[in-house]
Amino acid sequence: MASRIDSEYDYLFKIVLVGDSGVGKSNILSRFTRNEFSLESKSTIGVEFATRTLEVDGKTIKAQIWDTAGQERYRAITSAYYRGAVGALLVYDITKNSTFDNLQRWLHELREHADANIVLMLAGNKSDLNHYRAVSEQDGQSFAEKEGLLFLETSALESYNIENAFHTVLTDIYHIVSKKALVAEEAALGVPGKGTAINVGGGASGNTKKGCCSS
Repeated sequence: MASRIDSEYDYLFKIVLVGDSGVGKSNILSRFTRNEFSLESKSTIGVEFATRTLEVDGKTIKAQIWDTAGQERYRAITSAYYRGAVGALLVYDITKNSTFDNLQRWLHELREHADANIVLMLAGNKSDLNHYRAVSEQDGQSFAEKEGLLFLETSALESYNIENAFHTVLTDIYHIVSKKALVAEEAALGVPGKGTAINVGGGASGNTKKGCCSS
């Protein structure tokens, strides 16, 4: 966690959790932001979010993480919350083939509504239930490679790879944003051969002390 108080940060990044109902998105959110897990977790109604501040490459990053409902009846509501997201965890349950089969649909929605340069992590959740596994780790890896996604298997129950998943996504986002900022700065200074300045604005796409949504 960042040593400075939560209101002080260098960047605010919006990340969404996407996937079928029951894959464990809410517990992934609570494990990462509060280090809590509930076996009685109920299906998310609409959208909820939580924040956590941490250090990435010496910068203080505030992650605003949105947990989107997986049920079909909330799809029209939640699609609006993809806008401004610069990172996403695409979550499936390794014990349920149907949640893996539906990944293509969720991925299509993400790519349609979110930032063009969004960093995507495929997360095969509930790895603690390996004895009930229906989706092999290789199948998850193959899907991720085909679609150009990062990939990890996770367990919110055991807190396995939760920190790693978010830290990897946030680090990739920061590198993209800082690279754009450097190109824009060089262009503004008239450095030859660097091309046109790139606008790194647009809500949560990495403006210092700015974000897409109120916290």
